[in-house]
Amino acid sequence: MILRPRSLLRAGFMQAEAIFNRAFGDRLNPFYHLGALAFYLFWIVAATGLYLFAFFDTSVEGAYSSVEALTHNQWYAGGIIRSVHRYASDAMVVAMLIHLARYWAFDRMRGFRWFSWVTGVILLWLVFAAGVNGYMLPWDRLAQFVTQASFEWLNSVPGLGGTLVRNFMYDENVSNRLFSLLVFIHIGVPLVTLLLMWIHVQRVPKASTQPPRPIAIGVAIMLVVLSLVVPVMSQGGPARLAVAPTELSLDWFLLALYPLVYSWPVVAVWGLVLGGSALLTLAPWLPPRRQDATSTFQLTMHPGGVAVEARSGETLLEAGLRAELALPYECRGGGCGVCVCTVLNGRVDHGNYQPAVLTDAMRAAGQTLVCCATPLEDVELEVDVKSLSGEDTAGPQRHRGTVEKIERLVPDVLRIWLDLGQLQPIKFTAGQYINIVLDNGETRSYSFANPPQNSSRIELHVRRVAGGRFTSYAFDTLREGDTLEFTGPFGRFTLRDSERPILFIAGATGFAPIKSIVEDAFARGIERPMWLYWGVRERKDLYMAELAERWQAEHANFHFVPVLSDDPDSDWTGRRGLVHQAMLEDFPDMTGYELYACGSVNMIETAVPAFLEQGLEEGFCYSDAFVPSHQARPELG
Repeated sequence: MILRPRSLLRAGFMQAEAIFNRAFGDRLNPFYHLGALAFYLFWIVAATGLYLFAFFDTSVEGAYSSVEALTHNQWYAGGIIRSVHRYASDAMVVAMLIHLARYWAFDRMRGFRWFSWVTGVILLWLVFAAGVNGYMLPWDRLAQFVTQASFEWLNSVPGLGGTLVRNFMYDENVSNRLFSLLVFIHIGVPLVTLLLMWIHVQRVPKASTQPPRPIAIGVAIMLVVLSLVVPVMSQGGPARLAVAPTELSLDWFLLALYPLVYSWPVVAVWGLVLGGSALLTLAPWLPPRRQDATSTFQLTMHPGGVAVEARSGETLLEAGLRAELALPYECRGGGCGVCVCTVLNGRVDHGNYQPAVLTDAMRAAGQTLVCCATPLEDVELEVDVKSLSGEDTAGPQRHRGTVEKIERLVPDVLRIWLDLGQLQPIKFTAGQYINIVLDNGETRSYSFANPPQNSSRIELHVRRVAGGRFTSYAFDTLREGDTLEFTGPFGRFTLRDSERPILFIAGATGFAPIKSIVEDAFARGIERPMWLYWGVRERKDLYMAELAERWQAEHANFHFVPVLSDDPDSDWTGRRGLVHQAMLEDFPDMTGYELYACGSVNMIETAVPAFLEQGLEEGFCYSDAFVPSHQARPELG
């Protein structure tokens, strides 16, 4: 019964977040900063409240007149600030309600999260109490209604015997001492709220309490504009307790329960409030429950082998941050892709994320988002792990290589050999890559194109990218004898041990890591059947076709199929079209095969799902996509 509303609400949130991502970008999506927005709005409410308090007369006779003077005599300041105070209070309630609904929809209140959830429910009622109390202070007709309704409601509590409401039957019954009490409550409850807000976030690793500056500025401008367009005014003149107000405009964010006090039996109103509060409070322990809340898993993060413990239901990111590791992340909501990582071993629940940042092809390649994924067993990850100081905990080694040789294979592809010297060889596995460090600290990734048997030299294939920072340098400036600095090795695009026949698919310079794997396989005497499909635009882009043809001639277990997607004017008699379509035509049933794909994001995202539909098993599909640097590995260039 609960599952369908929850799934519908979750789908609604995912759709809304996708729309906001397109409109504002994932970094400025307010759905990813609801908790921080509530904190920010609290400070706006507190600051404007202090200004209003400075001019407020805490007496029965002076309360209404002081608020009116502030509103009209200081419209440029006091009037606007009164309106901002009101609208920020409403906005804070809205942010908290959406925040609560989002966590309920994504079922993120169980296990260790129960503390934050329960304190959040208490916070919500404290904010309501402070807001309702605030409506009593101007002592206009709306304040009269709120005050009388509140005390009539409280009057039904056993033991009070109807004594409270008697204080609000006539004007002369209301004293200055009551107003002093109301002001004390209006200051004291927010102070308790602030303390509980601080406690609320203590179990949330690296919880943000301030939204990004553009969001903060935008919210402030919105509140001021709304205050100018629809200023807040007192309603119906000063309170007259002997006459019941008949026409009022209610704030439905804070006063939605008040009409029920007069339209429902008081017992029913209490039942709604107490029953709803109990259900919210007990939600972390109500069914359906997905996991044993006491189970823990070990996360091992590579490179470096940093091991941390993850609690049941805890995301990979939360576990890492709790262990004081500086993992890459930004939105914490599966919307930006900054925290993408590769699962080397073990199973995870990928959680809820935007499909655009974690595609089916990426999942098939073993990638996930640390901010959303939760472990289902012990897991090994490949992710950049740093200490809080920003230094690598065990991190990748930094190397220097001397450019031994530069060879232009075709006009837009260079073959660069780096000599590391006999004293500093690099140990790597065929298919891995290095990050070349640029002079501004940025990095560009290139795969090893040579097998690891000679670890004192590195072969790189560099394709010119228009405007590429490193490729422009490599083609126009780099000379033999120059040095390059790099870190690594990285990556798990490596040949697995099995008996399955192997399918390789390469796009453009995606040939480089596959060359490394194939030559390593030959050196190790691997006799498994291998097929290489190499897709390029034009015939000239097959920059080492002669090498692949030689492999085919010398090794009976190796087969080479080049495919052109363009170049209609050439005398090419081989395969044409998209490279993955050629493979699909030749292997209508991929069951029992093992596939390695390397190329552009578009190629991987198009090819891998098609292979899976044709019988390829997800656990035997490995890919290495040239993606932007904020994802798995930087784009070549």
